[in-house]
Amino acid sequence: MNATDRLTTSTIEADPDVPLIRITRDFPATPAQIVRAHTDPDLYAQWVGPKDLSTRIDHWDARTGGSWAFTNIRGEEEYSFHGCFHEVSENRIVQTFTFDGWPEGVSLETMRFEDLGDGWTRMHSQSLTDSFEARGQMLESGMEVGINEGYAKLDELLEAGSVPAGAQSPAAEQTA
Repeated sequence: MNATDRLTTSTIEADPDVPLIRITRDFPATPAQIVRAHTDPDLYAQWVGPKDLSTRIDHWDARTGGSWAFTNIRGEEEYSFHGCFHEVSENRIVQTFTFDGWPEGVSLETMRFEDLGDGWTRMHSQSLTDSFEARGQMLESGMEVGINEGYAKLDELLEAGSVPAGAQSPAAEQTA
């Protein structure tokens, strides 16, 4: 694979047969760095979501069996989310994801990190919702902007050398 084959903007696809969203994105980093960016609360808060939001980590225990909660803030508006980490490994994260404003809309997210060689990783992510209606609400929520702007911020952190290698968050390393 050469540099022109890189997916540096997320592809977001809705499966026609099941209420599933697939996201694919390449990063100029190792799988360990991308796992770290998704499990270290300080790093995660720096890049997740659209540019016009800040993120406050309310709870973070990034390990198999752990849980998380964060709040996105835009002026006086707050949007809170929570979930559980079902698996955190060196090349895969499985977690639930719930927007607190719609607590019955739980999705199951699986992220797999493929080493492409030459310092690049491809993230394969899928979010399974319990209905096509729930999937439609996710797609219509502005998630595409949040995903693409968030991952662009992650690219900036990677370029600046701000994402160390290491599959676990500091909190998970202390409890392991």
